[in-house]
Amino acid sequence: NLPYKITAEEMYDIFGKYGAIRQIRVGNTTETKGTAFVVYEDIFDAKNACDHLSGFNVCNRYLVVLYFQPNKAFKKTDDNKKKEDIDKMKQKYGLSTPEKK
Repeated sequence: NLPYKITAEEMYDIFGKYGAIRQIRVGNTTETKGTAFVVYEDIFDAKNACDHLSGFNVCNRYLVVLYFQPNKAFKKTDDNKKKEDIDKMKQKYGLSTPEKK
């Protein structure tokens, strides 16, 4: 929920207070504008920044700061993909299972 006109220096000022930053990637397409990935050198600094900056007001916009966990982020898409694959197999072989109530 970042302001579209935020600069890299402003990002470093805001997020750098919580530890050494390895990388900041700011979204620049229409789908990713207003978003960024901030990568810290230390996992504890990242968690600390997440705890302190979520809800922080920047240019009248409140930040939504999330801690990225790839195994949780992709689990839902993996589950959906597995369900689609199972449904295709059922359809291919003419199988059906009773619905759970």
